[in-house]
Amino acid sequence: MPLRPLFAPRLAAALLACSWCTLSSALAADADLDAKVRRIVDEAVKPVIEQYGIPGMAVAVTVDGTRHFVEYGLASKSPRASVTRDTLFELGSISKTFTATLATYAEIEGRLSLNGKVSAYMPELKGSALDHVRVLDLATHTTGGFPLQLPGNVKNQEQLVAYFRAWKPSVPPGTSRSYANPSIGLLGMITAKAMGESFETMAERLFRDLGLKRTYIAVPASEMASYAWGYNRAGKPTRASRGLLATEAWGVKSNAVDMIRYVEVNMGIGTVPEKVARAVEATHAGYFRSGELIQDLIWEQYPYPVALEKIVAGNSTTMIMNATPAEAINPPMAPRGDVLLNKTGSTSGFGAYVAYVPEKRIGIVMLANKPYPNEARVKAAHRVLSRLTE
Repeated sequence: MPLRPLFAPRLAAALLACSWCTLSSALAADADLDAKVRRIVDEAVKPVIEQYGIPGMAVAVTVDGTRHFVEYGLASKSPRASVTRDTLFELGSISKTFTATLATYAEIEGRLSLNGKVSAYMPELKGSALDHVRVLDLATHTTGGFPLQLPGNVKNQEQLVAYFRAWKPSVPPGTSRSYANPSIGLLGMITAKAMGESFETMAERLFRDLGLKRTYIAVPASEMASYAWGYNRAGKPTRASRGLLATEAWGVKSNAVDMIRYVEVNMGIGTVPEKVARAVEATHAGYFRSGELIQDLIWEQYPYPVALEKIVAGNSTTMIMNATPAEAINPPMAPRGDVLLNKTGSTSGFGAYVAYVPEKRIGIVMLANKPYPNEARVKAAHRVLSRLTE
């Protein structure tokens, strides 16, 4: 039966009203969630900013693919500039997670094996102790005793190769965890050599494939106005220099928008090229137990839910500055969702933290322009994530 002339417009109006009500309800729910997240972040983060005199911080939270941004303070004291979600911060050692992803990508491409010996990919290191160290050991800090930093007298590429040739492990590889910039720096070097490209070229392509639009190793001139000034413990403005192994170990700069996107990709949210998705997931396999943490490829994980004291211990100065026994997980633990993965990063003027729980589809990014204790970062992030899962 055809609709009566007056009925069709009324039906259309009713459907439109219904759609508007649904949209209004969805918008109200989003606004309520955003207000809730902001309140939780304020309660956790504001006391940390005040206690440690942090000039500025950008916080991003993702809840089931919905992003929330909270910004505090100044990106620069002089000239004064406020922090925004687009402000660029130095990531410090969170940069290492990109290096690990490039290594797993090279393995997927058949150019590199994590179980291969380091010297197999760098002929100049043949005949050294690195004949007996696996690529995997570089990515899990289990080489047997690299120091946290390169010695001060290593200043150029020739001296760097000579240093690696002369290095000797203090314990057998794969038995002890020693957090070290030289090991991840060497991982980046051999990955680049295996792929036949510069590390910078590979990293820039990875950023694009991950959907990161404003993440850099070298900040371009057009972006310098968005690059925050870091402030050291004396309150002096500073930015990191590009020293040896900086590119591979701690030299990436990014913002809250890109980093929360990166967190989502690590949780399987969002679309990236298939090989890149596989490479990201491969960095979440667990290879060693050391102290309170399970060591993945750079990422550190804990069964979730995790007691606060355990994650604080795993990110403690003791774990960073000292060697701790490492027990191999054999076979390696496959990537899983019921864990919390995290990574800290610092430079002389910046402090960053990332944590996420894939199964809960929640994550947090905290980018600050002053270094401050890992314990404070962990406690604040843990409080936010715990409140969001109540």
